[in-house]
Amino acid sequence: MPKNSGKQQNPNPSPSLSLRERLDGNELDLSLSGLSEVPARELAALPKATNLDMSCNCIIMLPPEFCNLTHLIKLDLSKNQLQELPSDFGRLVNLQHLDLYNNKLTNLPVSFAQLKNLKWLDLKGNPLDPLLEKVAGDCLDEKQCKLSAANVLRYMKTIQSEQDREKQRRLQVERELEKRRESEMRAKEARERELRKREKMEEKERRRKEYDAQKLQRFNQPKEEKPIGTLEKPAFSSSPSSSQKGHLFHQVLLKVLLFLLLGTVITVVMCRRTDFPHEQLCSAVNHLYEDTLHALRGNEILQRILRSIPFP
Repeated sequence: MPKNSGKQQNPNPSPSLSLRERLDGNELDLSLSGLSEVPARELAALPKATNLDMSCNCIIMLPPEFCNLTHLIKLDLSKNQLQELPSDFGRLVNLQHLDLYNNKLTNLPVSFAQLKNLKWLDLKGNPLDPLLEKVAGDCLDEKQCKLSAANVLRYMKTIQSEQDREKQRRLQVERELEKRRESEMRAKEARERELRKREKMEEKERRRKEYDAQKLQRFNQPKEEKPIGTLEKPAFSSSPSSSQKGHLFHQVLLKVLLFLLLGTVITVVMCRRTDFPHEQLCSAVNHLYEDTLHALRGNEILQRILRSIPFP
């Protein structure tokens, strides 16, 4: 029996005819309507239309919004120009009957495996991939169409599992690569830190050696012999300070005074104890001695000091 037999044909439907007026119970017949685009939004407003017939039109593709029609149970898209189904076609989880006869499909989306309620499928008349065509088989009677649905679902689940495994494998490889990159980055950062640390230590050691060399040079510089004829004075023979000059002057003056005092004492002793008391020099010394004793006789301390001198 040819498809769409017994249906009321309406090859030139009125553009003003609304979809609601075409709804008959739970069936919406849009076949032979010259459709090139699917009115997905209008169909979404008719959740009662669980059986949708859009066969014998010029539909090339289904819009992504078509996958929102999750209320669909039976869908007839036979004798159109479909080249592929939306990637989210598997969202039509309530779909039980799907007719894709005589389109231009070569493959099915992986999400097709999610149509767990699918019981009837017709893929005849499509340029299918040879393996998919073999799995789908014929759909010449009810039994074959049910078997086609079961085989295709099983096949698509296998493909989905393989893709999931491949995706997991790629994710694992990416994670391993990311871990390796992180490990290499940490190792690189550690090497850079170690290099900076070594450079700092080398720089510190270099400055320490320079400091020790300069210190040793300053220590050894006074012992170095100057070339003959040089006019440069040693670093240690710089001009003495005023305090050093004063100290030297006091030392010299003290030595002179001590020398004069010693000479005076010796002269007085000789003039008093020898046979020269009447000599002119001794006479002057004796007179000076007597005058000094007379002048200092009132000073008891000086008297004691003078008495301690063993003069006759």
